[in-house]
Amino acid sequence: MPSASRRFAVLLIFAGVALTILYFSGYSDTIDSVGAQLRPASKEATQQPIVVEDSILHGHAIAPKLGNETAKAELGRAAWKLFHTTFARFPDKPTKDESRALKSYIHLFQRLYPCGECATHFGELLQKYPPQVSSRSSAAAWGCHVHNKVNERLKKELFDCSNIGDFYDCGCAEDEKEGGTKAQGKAETS
Repeated sequence: MPSASRRFAVLLIFAGVALTILYFSGYSDTIDSVGAQLRPASKEATQQPIVVEDSILHGHAIAPKLGNETAKAELGRAAWKLFHTTFARFPDKPTKDESRALKSYIHLFQRLYPCGECATHFGELLQKYPPQVSSRSSAAAWGCHVHNKVNERLKKELFDCSNIGDFYDCGCAEDEKEGGTKAQGKAETS
């Protein structure tokens, strides 16, 4: 005859399996609908234009306050590196569509930024200093200016925007080595 602890273990495993089956059978419709969303869209659906209303681009910050100061500082450094590198890789002469894409990206970035109070402050800066996206140099200069506005608020040292290209290399030198005719190696500022 099996011991009491062995019977209990078998009963526990049986109960776990039964609960798992009941749990997933109750959500089969939900699982099916999620699976349908993950399937590749039809060719017609992928050719439909994506329309982003102004209310989505200019709405409130979504994330709550981020209380961990270390995480907030690390996030900020990473975000600024991403922003400045994006501006450094932006075309010298962007199309209207490329300029609209960058402007939309900046506004969505603000809304979705994981630090709520940082996102709210950045949204105020976007209202006061709208993104400049007519060229690489205007985007880089705008990004540096806005970064310095944040540095002022945080009582940090201001950055010399005339040197922005020395700190955020666009990485285009690798493209030139491969025979490409990509944009210049450093972000220019004006």
